Amino acid sequence: MRRNRKGMKLTCLTVLLLAMFISACSGGGGTAEPADPKPADPGKGEVSSEPVTLKFWTIALQPKFNDYFNKLITEYEAAHENVTIEWQDYPYDAITQKLLTSSASNTSPDVVNLNTEFANQMGTKGALVDLNEYLTAEEKAEYFDGIFDSTVLGDKAYALPWYTGTEVLFMNKKIVEAAGLDPASPPQTREELADWARTVKEKTGKMGYALNLVTKLLTIDGIPILNEDKSAAAFNTPEMAATVENLKKLMDEGLIVKEDSDLGKQVQFYSAEQTAFVLAGPTFINFIKTSAPEIYENTVAVSLPTGKAGLRLSNSMDLVVPSKSKHPKEAAEFAKFITNAENQTAFSKEANTLPSTKKSVEDPFFTESDGSLEAEAKLASSQSLDKATDHMVGVPNASDINSALARGLQDMLLNGKEIQATLKSMETEVNNILKQ
Repeated sequence: MRRNRKGMKLTCLTVLLLAMFISACSGGGGTAEPADPKPADPGKGEVSSEPVTLKFWTIALQPKFNDYFNKLITEYEAAHENVTIEWQDYPYDAITQKLLTSSASNTSPDVVNLNTEFANQMGTKGALVDLNEYLTAEEKAEYFDGIFDSTVLGDKAYALPWYTGTEVLFMNKKIVEAAGLDPASPPQTREELADWARTVKEKTGKMGYALNLVTKLLTIDGIPILNEDKSAAAFNTPEMAATVENLKKLMDEGLIVKEDSDLGKQVQFYSAEQTAFVLAGPTFINFIKTSAPEIYENTVAVSLPTGKAGLRLSNSMDLVVPSKSKHPKEAAEFAKFITNAENQTAFSKEANTLPSTKKSVEDPFFTESDGSLEAEAKLASSQSLDKATDHMVGVPNASDINSALARGLQDMLLNGKEIQATLKSMETEVNNILKQ
């Protein structure tokens, strides 16, 4: 209960601050705004020759990556003699609040690291610069299409993709081969994965895999959470009912564990060889390496099978330029520099992340393997980026909507609630959340 009350307070504070910030950006709300220099016309003129200081904010990258960023900033400043970069780093839980309050008080940073969910929330409210005005077609094409398009709303691009991540399919090679399946020809779709799980069940008695019952299960099957203008729920459809029916059937067959399983539980099932597969990011490797080293040695990684939407979900960090930046043109140039292919490749090698630029994955770092599970997972995930897109809701109270949908999935899949009635109830709850 204490955690819930704390979460509600944080949500309310975030929504309140966002409302204040949006009002300030739009000039609405009847509050007199202090005279604020208008941003330079982004599409015209040259980059200012006057001294410019850009405030650059990142999330939880200091002190581990100080050397990388200090070198990068020194290089940029040497090539742009009139530009000074002031780099500050904040914890993930603090940066959104700090951004909202600083922007509302006209002390906005110029280039900010946000995840796609929050970038979309701010973009829909006009709180970010449309970066289309600073990007050529060639520059846009450097990024993987689905990841770049994750922050394109309407015809406006509100962020440049930076480092990212995708899940892969980990398989217990011993169980798979005992079932007569070939790990070298892995399943490509969720339907094929279900077939593999069914064969494993029939031949070995093991279950296929465990799932966390979360909103992304809708996205992988192409089911929209909200309508286009994000004013109402859009998931109460026959397609959604079919997705739930299919998951329920797989659970009833014992192919998917009939339990809401976070990563910790998935590791437990897999470590005990109760399941043959895990769908997870590279973090899983560290857990399995520690908890069950013999299972780690017997695990292989392949690209994640796709759902009906034919995509794989990424979880990207982006760079945005707040609309209250006083130097949007210079800020956009710096954001492009940080996220270009050369610098993303270098950062991936430092941080062991995935890049969002196509050319980066041509580097041997992403094409060559030493045969370790870590290297195989990196190859499998980097080869998945051509079908990657970010999962997000894109409204300020996204966490409340995600919670409502997760509860609904649990009711339908675990608690025996009737599907159509539950979907209707979930739709009503989400619409009420959107009105708050």
